[in-house]
Amino acid sequence: MRVLVTGGAGYIGSHAVRELLETGHEVTVLDDLSEGHRAAVPRAAQLVVGDLADREALGQSLSGAGAVMHFAARAYVGESVRDPAAYYRTNVAKALELLWATIEAGVRRFVFSSTCAVYGDPRQVPMQESHPRRPINPYGATKLAFERALEDHAATGALRVVALRYFNAAGCHPDGSLGEHHDPETHLIPLAIDAATGAGPRLTIFGDDYETPDGTCIRDYVHVTDLARAHVQALDVSEAGAAFRAFNLGSETGSSVLEVVRAVERVTGRKVETTRGARRPGDPPRLVASAAEARAALGFAPRFAELETIVESAYRWRRQHPRGYHEEARA
Repeated sequence: MRVLVTGGAGYIGSHAVRELLETGHEVTVLDDLSEGHRAAVPRAAQLVVGDLADREALGQSLSGAGAVMHFAARAYVGESVRDPAAYYRTNVAKALELLWATIEAGVRRFVFSSTCAVYGDPRQVPMQESHPRRPINPYGATKLAFERALEDHAATGALRVVALRYFNAAGCHPDGSLGEHHDPETHLIPLAIDAATGAGPRLTIFGDDYETPDGTCIRDYVHVTDLARAHVQALDVSEAGAAFRAFNLGSETGSSVLEVVRAVERVTGRKVETTRGARRPGDPPRLVASAAEARAALGFAPRFAELETIVESAYRWRRQHPRGYHEEARA
């Protein structure tokens, strides 16, 4: 089957493209390359450089497709607070253009890369799919808005949707060929690796007085390859059950900031220089997702569950690609 992957030149999307190709699917990638990288898209995939709001690019990308995987989005919480308009424009308005074009093209399967940010502050941990959806920032609010649009359109029988919610994608492809290249980088593991190797400044730990075992925030880290595999598995279940289904993807345990720091130190053999910062507003002590429903419905079983394994893959990418995707050609 041919699958359209929006945002397929980005971090998670490129790993999904690789997984789709390796499982026998054909792939078209639609990406404006504002955040993604041309070198992250294999030559075996068709790359259409264009915007979600470009009807011509959408029509070209949807030609022959049997399913859509939607990753293209703005995804920085802090930026969403500073510039909510950009998030509503990309994550809602442009995403709706994709949705309507998908329906017009007669494509029935839709897998949405959503986020556990749709839940807001946790009422219980681990968080289940039944948790109230009350996002506390524009990023989560815009993701939820599009989830609701998908749910409403699925109810008409126009398409069948699986939405996958997760917190922290982490790590890089095990063979070192795909990785995490953001500018600026905001994710903890690459920042800690850069602090250890001298490629970046000291790592700021935002708050060390939370009610957790070591005083630092606990977050849910899932290897990006396991996330990519779950998206492919979601294609197989999109024709069964309810027209709209949502699943959490998570470790069900979580790791603290200091546990990540210690793992980076073990893997790199170097000390992570840190500095203490104030708590960030809206940072809950613990965010962990329950993956029980995904395990039952998708067969979600992470192959790279250990924190140290996740860090090792990220460090491998950093060593092999010190400048990220800069000056690399498509493989």
